[in-house]
Amino acid sequence: MIDNEFKGIFTALLTPFDSNGKINEKQLEKLVKFNIEKGVCGFYVCGSTAEAFLMSKEERMQIMDVVKSAAEDRTLIAHIGSLNERDAAEMGHHAKTLGYDAVSSVAPFYYKFSFEEIKNYYFRLADASSLPMLVYHFPAFSGVNMGVGEMAKFLSDDRFMGIKYTSNDFFMMEQCKTAFPEKVLYNGFDEMFLSGLAMGADGGVGSTYNFMADKFVKIRALFGEGRMEEARALQQQANHIITVLCKIGVMQAEKEVLNQLGFDFGVCRNPFGEPTTEEKELIRKEILPNL
Repeated sequence: MIDNEFKGIFTALLTPFDSNGKINEKQLEKLVKFNIEKGVCGFYVCGSTAEAFLMSKEERMQIMDVVKSAAEDRTLIAHIGSLNERDAAEMGHHAKTLGYDAVSSVAPFYYKFSFEEIKNYYFRLADASSLPMLVYHFPAFSGVNMGVGEMAKFLSDDRFMGIKYTSNDFFMMEQCKTAFPEKVLYNGFDEMFLSGLAMGADGGVGSTYNFMADKFVKIRALFGEGRMEEARALQQQANHIITVLCKIGVMQAEKEVLNQLGFDFGVCRNPFGEPTTEEKELIRKEILPNL
């Protein structure tokens, strides 16, 4: 059965950089505390939202250290995915040493690996960390689109706790949850959170949670109480904000939202661009009043 600590809202943390491009530890600590106050259950650390693939292994482990020290009693999931499997295994060992609760990895991408190769990658990482493993399913970005049969290879194994499911194929989501109700399933697309709950998701891992986690905490509570119209209205509010983010560039805009909220988050690393003056004004007018 799924431990309650793994059910609920998990913020996929953004990474603040200072003017020299270094990780801003104080601002990261501040963000963790900010999210705890908004009621999150835990944190998904060093995932796509963190710009993980634009950072070194050492930087990612530094972030794990900072979050662990700031997260109080919240549940922590470390994303260790890397095309360099040795780095991934080392990050998994580091997460275990720090006392993280689970690890996760996106499927190895770019080289069009066979499913057998992908499966063996996951199994080796699960063994290397000896922590529960969460499969990060993100076919739109990874190019790896596993079906229910492939997912069952992981979900039927005790080393795997579940799926971070970032896809709009809700039929497959329901099939996975129905076949393996004891495994945890996180909705990954923030704009479809309520839909994911309807198909069996135990919670969500999201990037917009960085600054509006309270909306998703409330949506989940309303859903649990059967107050669907109120939940849908709140999802619509979140989706208005997400629509603006998408016009600008989600991660770039999310950092600017935090900057306008009083954080010093800097900008995304190259090759990401920066929001224009007009885009910053759009955030100020369309997003901040709705948080």
